[in-house]
Amino acid sequence: MNGARRDGLVLLLLGSVVFVLLGLALEHTSAEPMVDFRVVYYPARCLVEHGDPYNQQQVQALYGAMGGDRPSDSEKVRQIATRSIYLPTAFCLTLPFALLPWGPAHILWLLLTMGGLIFAAFLIWTLAADYAPLAAGALMCLFVANSELLIISTNAAGIVVSLCAVAVWCFWRNRYAAAGVVCLAVALAVKPQDSGLVWLYFLLAGGLLRKRALQTLAVTVVLSLPGLLWVSYAAPGWAGEWQSNVAVLSARGGISDPGPTSLGGHGLANVISLQSALSVVRDEQGFYNAASYLICAPLLLVWGGVTLRSRFTAAHGWLGLAAIAALTMLPVYHRQYDAKLLLLAIPACVLLWVRGGVTGRLAMLVTGAALFFTGDLTWALFLAVVKRTPLAPTGISGAVSTVLQVFPAPLILLMMGVFYLWVYGRGAGREPAPPAEPENT
Repeated sequence: MNGARRDGLVLLLLGSVVFVLLGLALEHTSAEPMVDFRVVYYPARCLVEHGDPYNQQQVQALYGAMGGDRPSDSEKVRQIATRSIYLPTAFCLTLPFALLPWGPAHILWLLLTMGGLIFAAFLIWTLAADYAPLAAGALMCLFVANSELLIISTNAAGIVVSLCAVAVWCFWRNRYAAAGVVCLAVALAVKPQDSGLVWLYFLLAGGLLRKRALQTLAVTVVLSLPGLLWVSYAAPGWAGEWQSNVAVLSARGGISDPGPTSLGGHGLANVISLQSALSVVRDEQGFYNAASYLICAPLLLVWGGVTLRSRFTAAHGWLGLAAIAALTMLPVYHRQYDAKLLLLAIPACVLLWVRGGVTGRLAMLVTGAALFFTGDLTWALFLAVVKRTPLAPTGISGAVSTVLQVFPAPLILLMMGVFYLWVYGRGAGREPAPPAEPENT
């Protein structure tokens, strides 16, 4: 290991130490610790006990009987814990935890979240280090050290992003392919809104990557079918109940409402999809959803076309993944912790940085800004400064305050997605032909 790689690894380890120590300290003092694990644990536990995991009353009764409903919990926390919005396919991951009592289950989930993210960051760093180990280490340090919300809330996004990163490493190195397929399959089953476009990249890229994507799809079906059949037997009306849960949480003023009156859409763990910014212009669901789709659809179509007509190389592939890591966040509901998928953009950033020029500097600027404005620690500090700024709650001052809190994350993600899509498209067709693929399966 040369000096640059050693220093880059030290930076990654430093970020990991900050992530674990600060995250555990904040989780210990949080008024709402591990709230997002509750929404995967208690509905799954309800299913284990032959109940309906999408029936809010049944989950609420179990939640109270198991001591999960604390007197200090807000109504927001109770809604999160008892109204499941995960599809039945997610039970392939959550049911094993539901078989355990809360104590060991939440500790194991927390360890998997922390260890998974650090391991994923290390794997992606080893790939990015082929271009610039020190720059990759610095970006990884910023990324990991800014991920404390994954420890505080323990949202499944931490595990899903880690599984995606492991799969990317396996497919890129063409090693442990079976493990990569299983990891991506679990990620697809749990949070397809985070992992779906990563899987689509492999499908469109062709060759051995398309084979891996098809294998992943088959494994996803196998892993998801038992949970889906079990839920369909225990709760025949689960689909309508799931839609009702989503509607309640997404209603105006609800927890998942991206609009200005949202109960939990802004501040830390804020909604970062384009809807949150567009709702400031016009707070009507029909408007901001349609506008988000109209903005993102052409970008995704261009990305898909470039991927289909391009020869795969590792360097070009990183550009495609970087574009989709940012664009994934924009058209549909995503929160700040989902943006940990930007981990997959770091190799593309350091690749362009090494090439130099204006493009390299822009890559570092937009990627660094995206990591900053979706990072947990820096975003908390940024919000603290904004909220202490002497601005009136209404009028122009109120509008400025809203813009400062709502616009940075979705706009920088849009800029990042457009930038990497431009570089990706500009390089299409000019990449050298890849070496022959290995024969192993």
